[in-house]
Amino acid sequence: MMHIPVLGCDKESTRKNCMKFILKTLVLAVLITSVSAHADTLQTLNVQEDKPVMDILETTSRKSTQVLFYECAAVVNDSARLACFDNVAQGNQPSVLKEKLPLDLSKTVVSTIKGNPQAVLVQKQIAYGSDKIEKDAEKYTPLSLTYDLDKNSPIGLWKVRPHNPTYILPLFVNGKPNRNPSTPNQEVKHYSTDEMRGVETKMQVSMKVKAVEDLFGTNADLWMGYTQQSHWQVYNENNSRPFRASDYRPEIFVTQPVSARLPFGGKLRMIGAGAEHHSNGEKDPLSRSWNKAYLMGGMEWGKLTVIPRIWSRFANKDSNKPDDNPDIQRYYGHGDIQFIYQLGQGSQISGLGRLNPPTGKGALQLDYVYPLGRGISGYVQVFQGYGQSIVDYNHETTAVGVGIMLNDWLGL
Repeated sequence: MMHIPVLGCDKESTRKNCMKFILKTLVLAVLITSVSAHADTLQTLNVQEDKPVMDILETTSRKSTQVLFYECAAVVNDSARLACFDNVAQGNQPSVLKEKLPLDLSKTVVSTIKGNPQAVLVQKQIAYGSDKIEKDAEKYTPLSLTYDLDKNSPIGLWKVRPHNPTYILPLFVNGKPNRNPSTPNQEVKHYSTDEMRGVETKMQVSMKVKAVEDLFGTNADLWMGYTQQSHWQVYNENNSRPFRASDYRPEIFVTQPVSARLPFGGKLRMIGAGAEHHSNGEKDPLSRSWNKAYLMGGMEWGKLTVIPRIWSRFANKDSNKPDDNPDIQRYYGHGDIQFIYQLGQGSQISGLGRLNPPTGKGALQLDYVYPLGRGISGYVQVFQGYGQSIVDYNHETTAVGVGIMLNDWLGL
């Protein structure tokens, strides 16, 4: 075999020493190259360090502003989008893009008990990638979207939104129509079987607007709502198809995002308070009305959302006119509870229940909703108990209706 001489290392006795020398030389060359490259990097960094700090901050600020402008462009409502751009141009972060921190209820209560009353907000947890997507999915639930618990809606203020369910039941069968409505202070009004039939149409329209957002430094919001429910004797052709009863319920309420754990893995997401007027706009002897103040909460257990309310009636201070329905709380009780359970693929079971334990009077309404298309769902309603409408507050009946729903209890 032919040997190629390398740096005089052609002899067998010195070949091993020569190879060691070559390896050491190569290692040294690599080290020198690395040090040189590192020196170039340090020199580059030193050059950047000579740049004013304000220039670096301005570059970062410009990038943040660009991101905010892109997010503003995604806002659907025209006026809200314009307001978003204006805020960014003025160097402010628009409320529509700002995440809302809920009130840490337990820490706030403990701090208050210790004599240091203050609102303690939950600290923001930063997440990225798949963790952020998962956390957003947990936060932006139907309850959160309905009451802007985690982020103000891009719709903005004073824009009409859904509130309670909006629906029409063309076929509504009342098992026991109230043909003799009366109260302790109102005379009996008699109807014949022809004047009031058991088959009618029931419908409801409900809406709300956000009047003020981010109140009290705790991200609370002020809302105004209106719900109208009507029973239409549309199949009563002999009597000009009259509206048998209509209920009018304007209200004003405040919602406060909170964070607290509940048993069985539940979460308390919201507390609130409001006032509601409920009447039918009729003359005597069919006039019915009352006013109440209420407290409410918003709770979640996975796919189950629960909204309980407790209320107290305002006293009737009109001495010139007796109370239309002095015993209404005997039948309506002192609170109610709404619930909605997501079954999947847009279908759901929901309902409303109320009970006055001392009297045993109350009512239960169950709803089944199945999506038929975009923005419309098939709807079946079952009602049993007292107070299907305010004129029937002291009348018990069972009724079943079939129709369509445009939005559910959560306004979705």
